[in-house]
Amino acid sequence: MRFLYHPERKNIYLTGVLYALGDPVRLEIVRQLAAKGEQCCADFDFAIAKSTMSNHFKILRESGVVWTRKEGTQHINSLRREDLEVLFPGLLDVVLRSAQPLMSQESTVISH
Repeated sequence: MRFLYHPERKNIYLTGVLYALGDPVRLEIVRQLAAKGEQCCADFDFAIAKSTMSNHFKILRESGVVWTRKEGTQHINSLRREDLEVLFPGLLDVVLRSAQPLMSQESTVISH
């Protein structure tokens, strides 16, 4: 089984978190995780390559924004809300309040 790197809380930095949240696709992933809770990677139906989606999840995970665990062949993702709140109080809530949905209800096409 392949190791999934997750930084310890003390190794999560504001610059990395802001970088991860600065991309529209990654911000939409975070927005959906905040709204719906835990989700597997396959639950996100973006019109982009699977390898690109994997890279987005890797950036979110390695920056300390999400936690990913393996269940069989699935990768289940959740926000590291508690860690982010301890390190950067209120940041995630402010970002999520400001985030507009990337997709409309009728379309899953993303212009990126």
